[in-house]
This record gives sequence, structure tokens and C-alpha cells, in this order.
Amino acid sequence: MALDRSDVEKIAHLARLGLNDADIPRTTEALNSILGLIDQMQAVDTAGIEPLAHPLEASQRLRVDAVTEVNHRDAYQAIAPAVQDGLYLVPKVLD
Repeated sequence: MALDRSDVEKIAHLARLGLNDADIPRTTEALNSILGLIDQMQAVDTAGIEPLAHPLEASQRLRVDAVTEVNHRDAYQAIAPAVQDGLYLVPKVLD
């Protein structure tokens, strides 16, 4: 499927793009190139290929889920101006 000038002008209008007359041929060529690539990808026979749930599922190494930091909440809240029940209190900014 090849696009012509009127198709590109309609697409630009629908997308609310302001294309100059000088930009239309270059945009038409770029869109036709994209559509050509899509046609090439759709022509590939993928009948016997099973999709993956995730592209890295077979080879991705995960780190051990272990706690490496200590909890500093009490030390940080000790120097806070106002704290209540483990939460920081801030001044009201809206009435």
C-alpha cells in the first residue's frame, strides 16, 4: 500500500500536524518506507514459531532477593521537626 500526497495531507490534518509543502514529499517517502517495512515483516512465515512470554525468560539471571540495607527510619525521624506514629507531619498549605 503506497501513500500519495493527498493521503499524507489527510493524515497530517487528522494528526493536527502543520506540514509545509516542502515537507510533504519527504514525509510521504518516510511513511511509504515504514509501510514497506511492515509489509516485509508480515510476509515472514511464522506458522511454526511459538511466541515467548518474555524475550529474556531463558537467559536472564536474577540476583538474590536479600536485604542489604538497614532500616534508618528511627534515626531520620529523630531529627525531623514533627513526627507522629512513624509519619512525617508537614504544615498545612491549603485551607
